Amino acid sequence: MADNARYFTIGAFLLGIAATTAYQTQITKAKAKAQKDERIRQRRQQNLLHFSKSADLDEAKRALGELPNVIESQGPGEEDIKEGIEGCIGNTPLIRIKSLSDATGCEILAKAEFINGAGNSPKDRVALSIIETAEEQGLLEPHSGDTIYEGTVGSTGISLAAICRARGYKAHICMPDDMAVEKSDLLLKLGAEVERVRPAPIVDQNQFVNLARSRAKEHTDDPDKPGRGLFADQFETEANWRAHFTSTGPEIYRQTGGRLDAFVSGAGTGGTISGVSLFLKQLLPEVQIVLADPPGSGLYNRVKYGVMFDPKEKEGTRRRHQVDTVVEGIGINRITHNFDVGRELINDAIRVTDDQAMSMARWLVENDGIFVGSSSAVNCVAAAQLAKQLGPGHRIVTLLCDSGARHLSKFWAKTEPVGGGKERLSLDQILPDADKRPSLGGRVLG
Repeated sequence: MADNARYFTIGAFLLGIAATTAYQTQITKAKAKAQKDERIRQRRQQNLLHFSKSADLDEAKRALGELPNVIESQGPGEEDIKEGIEGCIGNTPLIRIKSLSDATGCEILAKAEFINGAGNSPKDRVALSIIETAEEQGLLEPHSGDTIYEGTVGSTGISLAAICRARGYKAHICMPDDMAVEKSDLLLKLGAEVERVRPAPIVDQNQFVNLARSRAKEHTDDPDKPGRGLFADQFETEANWRAHFTSTGPEIYRQTGGRLDAFVSGAGTGGTISGVSLFLKQLLPEVQIVLADPPGSGLYNRVKYGVMFDPKEKEGTRRRHQVDTVVEGIGINRITHNFDVGRELINDAIRVTDDQAMSMARWLVENDGIFVGSSSAVNCVAAAQLAKQLGPGHRIVTLLCDSGARHLSKFWAKTEPVGGGKERLSLDQILPDADKRPSLGGRVLG
């Protein structure tokens, strides 16, 4: 591991150790308050339900006349008003995916990150962290013409565009032209400037990330343009993994009551899996961190075998369509700083094919009414496969990243229609190669 990455990892651990005691105290207080609030809510709900079900209209009216006294006796509770759209980011619910949990005998839980209120994905956390960090450093001034530039396959750009509007900035997004058109359409509706460019390797100066960096510099250097250009740099910025270290990880720990066996996530920038694992591993050293990786990505080989590429994926020779995939948002062929920060904490990796991802997306709609995009489907395939390998009784947490509505023209266009008359899927069809207990972190689990 590079010295700078080791430095950041050690620093993160020290920071976490210092915060652990205070955090656990906050958890205890928060649990007590949440339990009290829930008891009040349930009593109130029971009273309202009783009133609404009364068959006698006169009786119902008399009961409703007493409702203000009932509510007053229980207290109004504390105000719960969010400050702008930014206040709707984080604290997403953790839901039990019933079909996968019942089929595997493990409790498979998912953070509903598509409920984040700005761009409706986990990238809301990152975008807000990037902007707040830049504001603290004096790099952004609202309503001055300052513009944030970013190279993204979609979700980070959408989050940035929404939050920029809320805070008085402009957004300029560079993205590959083979991404789902819904993403660029949404960016335009949010008022962002969008450049769709041909896919290229990172060594090419016209690659979408490099182009965004250049555009930011051009803006700052142009005396005729108002404000400055800021390159968000989601792949390398410290604000990325720190957003998940300070929010997503603590939320998972609190919502599970500190009881989980594994965390499964894909990696694009690597900020989510690094930030969450850096937090969880301090409090739960035995928790298993497992990467979910799509076709064409080199991260699977890096985690499993310590090498980044296989010959057909080698950077500089590989073209995107040598290993084409319908999965967007995760998978990459280089080690970013955000991935490197937590790389040593990742215990294993699971490769997920396009067919598995599309079948899982259909399964989730048919069995749970959950309509998600490609990266969420990859996460769920890997979580279910890990559950099969570990055996019943384990608790696995993963992420539902964004809605399937953002993937209609590409991922869902290739997916079998739900209720299309075909025989219902079984989990064994989706996971034909789910072998028995793998070795994770040098130990046999299960």
